[in-house]
Amino acid sequence: MRRSAGSVVGSLLLMLLALTVAGCAGSGRGGLNGKRAEVVSAALSQVGTPYHFGGSQPGKALDCSGLTLYAHHVAGIPIPRHSADQLRAAHPVKAKSLRPGDLVFFGSKGGVDHVGLMVDAERFVHASMSKRRVILSRLDTPYWRAHFAGAGTYLR
Repeated sequence: MRRSAGSVVGSLLLMLLALTVAGCAGSGRGGLNGKRAEVVSAALSQVGTPYHFGGSQPGKALDCSGLTLYAHHVAGIPIPRHSADQLRAAHPVKAKSLRPGDLVFFGSKGGVDHVGLMVDAERFVHASMSKRRVILSRLDTPYWRAHFAGAGTYLR
C-alpha cells in the first residue's frame, strides 16, 4: 500500500506527540501533567499547520501568537492574542527554569515579535515565518539564543 508524503508526515507527528507526552507524563519533578500536558499536546497537534500572519485557525493557518493562544484555550486558560502582550501578562520565568508549557519570546532591539511554547527542556514549538509552518526548534541554536527576549508562563 502506497501512502502520500503528507500521510507519512502526519503519522510521524502523531507518534512524536504520543512519545513526547508519554515520556513526560510522570508526576515527579519535571513531569508533565494536567494543564501543562494539555497545552503542550494542543500545540504539538498543530505541527505542520501552515503559517499565516494573523492566523488563528487551528489546522488551517496560524501565526506564532495564534498558536500559543490556541494551545492555552484548549486547556481553558485565557491569554492575550499578541506576543508582546502575552509576555507582559505572563508570570516571568528564568531561562534556566523553563518547563514544558512555558512560553519563550524572541525579538530584536528591545522588542518582542515572536513566541514559542516549550515542549521539553530543549525544544519549543512555534509558527515559523521562514519555514511557513508550525515546527519544532531547539532553543540552544545561535539564532534563537541571540534573539531570546524572555520567558513566561500562565501555568502554575
